[in-house]
Amino acid sequence: MSGSSALDIGTTGMILVYVMGLIPLILLAAAGIGMTLEIVKSALKMSLQLLLVGIYLKYIFELQNPWVNLLWIGVMILVANTSILKQAGLKVTTLFPRTMAGLLLGTSVAALFMIGLIVRPTPLYDAHYLIPITGMILGNCLRGNILSLERFYTGIREGKREYMDSLLMGASRWEAAAPFARKAIRTALAPILSTMATTGVVSLPGMMTGQILGGSFPLVAIKYQIAIMIAIFTAMSLSAVANIIFSMGRGFDDYDLLREDIFA
Repeated sequence: MSGSSALDIGTTGMILVYVMGLIPLILLAAAGIGMTLEIVKSALKMSLQLLLVGIYLKYIFELQNPWVNLLWIGVMILVANTSILKQAGLKVTTLFPRTMAGLLLGTSVAALFMIGLIVRPTPLYDAHYLIPITGMILGNCLRGNILSLERFYTGIREGKREYMDSLLMGASRWEAAAPFARKAIRTALAPILSTMATTGVVSLPGMMTGQILGGSFPLVAIKYQIAIMIAIFTAMSLSAVANIIFSMGRGFDDYDLLREDIFA
C-alpha cells in the first residue's frame, strides 16, 4: 500500500457529491426549516475557497519559499482571529490585537513542537508539512477560542451581580473573574477532550484517514494522528487561556467594570 496515492474523484463523482448534498437540502426545505439559501451560499463559498486554495497551494508547494509559507500562515491566523471575534459576538476592532497575540501564542508553540522537534522535515519550512499541520492546529482552535471568549464575557455580563459582589468583598479583577474564566475554559476544552476520548473507536480523524488514503502505513498514520491531536489540545488550551488573560486589559475599565462597547 505504501507509495500508492488516493483515487482521484472525476467530474461525474464531483457532480454526485453535490447531488448527495441536495438530499438534506430538499428534506430541510420540505420541513419548512428555511435554511436553503444559507446552505447553498455556504456550499458555494466552501467550494470556491477550496478551489482557490488548492490552486494557490500547488504553487506554494512547488516554490518552497520560507517567507511565502510564513506569509500564508499569517493570513490564516488573521482570518481565524477575525472569525473567532465575530462568532463570539465581540467587536473585531476592539479586541483584535490582544486575541491575535493569544491565538499566535498557542498555535506557534504547538506548530514549533510538531515541525521542529517531532516531525522534523527537511527543510523545516517544507510546505507539505508546515502548512497542513499548522492549518489543522489553527482550524481546530477556532471553536475552542470562540467558546472560551463568548462564555467568559457573556458569563460576566449575565452574572454581573456575582462579579460585582466579589469586587465589593475586596477581590481584584482577576479574582472576581476567575470563576467565569474557569467555566469558560472547561466549556472550550470539552469538545476536544470528547474527540480525543473517542478517536479510533467512534471515528477515524481527518489526518489519519487522509494519510491512509494517500498510501501511508496505518501505524504511521496513527502516530501522526496522536501527535496532531495532542498538538491541537495544547494549542487550544494555551490560546483559550491566553485570549481571556490578554483581552481582559481591554474588556474592563479602570474600575474593573465590564465594558459594554466590546460587544458587537
